[in-house]
Amino acid sequence: MPNTVLYDSGPHRNILIEDFGHGLAVQANQHLIVHGTTAMILDPGGHKVYNKVLAETMALLGKGATLKYVFLSHQDPDVVAATNGWLMTTDADAYVSELWTRFVPHFGLDRFVEQRLKGIPDERMVLELDGSPLRILPAHFLHSCGNFHVYDPVSKILYSGDLGASLGMDYVEVPDFAAHVQYMEGFHRRYMASGQAMRAWARMVRRFDIQVIAPQHGALFRGPMVGQFLDWCSELQCGIDLLEPVYDAITP
Repeated sequence: MPNTVLYDSGPHRNILIEDFGHGLAVQANQHLIVHGTTAMILDPGGHKVYNKVLAETMALLGKGATLKYVFLSHQDPDVVAATNGWLMTTDADAYVSELWTRFVPHFGLDRFVEQRLKGIPDERMVLELDGSPLRILPAHFLHSCGNFHVYDPVSKILYSGDLGASLGMDYVEVPDFAAHVQYMEGFHRRYMASGQAMRAWARMVRRFDIQVIAPQHGALFRGPMVGQFLDWCSELQCGIDLLEPVYDAITP
C-alpha cells in the first residue's frame, strides 16, 4: 500500500504511512502530521517496523521539518514498543497518558531519554506544531483506562487509536458502512469497556467538525461514514455489558 495523503494544504499535511506490518503481528497504521517545520508521528509501532517507519518518516519530512512529538494513544506494544528508538534517534518528546509513564520504560527506555517521556493529564491537553493546535482528547476505557485521541482542527481529522479498528478487509477507506461492520464488531464488543464509555465519547466528539476518523488499524471513515460510525458507537453493547452471562455460566 503506498502512502496516502489525507490532507495537504502546503504548510499542513496529514499522511497515512505505508503499512509495514506482516506475519502474526496485527496490522497497524502509522500517521504523520506536519505543519510548517514541525511534525508529530502517531502510534509509531513496535520493534519490527521501527527501522522502516523511521526511514519513511524522515524521507517525508526531508530537510524542511523536524519531528517534535511522538504521540502514544495508549500502552499496547503495537503502539509503544519502539519508543526508545524514536527518542534515541530524534529530539522529539513522547506523550502518553500519565497512567503509563511508569510502565512504558519496561519496554527498554534508556535513562538518557526518560525525561522526554511526558504524561498527558486525564482531562485533555493541547500540543502545537508551529502554532497549529492539536487537541488531545480523552478516550478512556476505549479500550485502555488511560487512552487518548488526537483531533487536528486544520484537516478536521480525528485520530481514534483502537476505536474504529477493523481487521480482515483490503481497502483503506470504508465504502459501505453496513458491509464494513463485520470487520470491526467482534473486536469492539470484546475490547471496548462498556456502552456507557462509548456513548460518552460519541457525545464529546460530535461537538467537533470531523471530516475523517482515522483508526490505528484498518480502514478510515470519511464524510457520511463518520456520522454512521458515531451512531453505531452510541448503540453498541460491549465489554462489561456482555460480561454477566460469561460469569453466570461458570459453576464449581
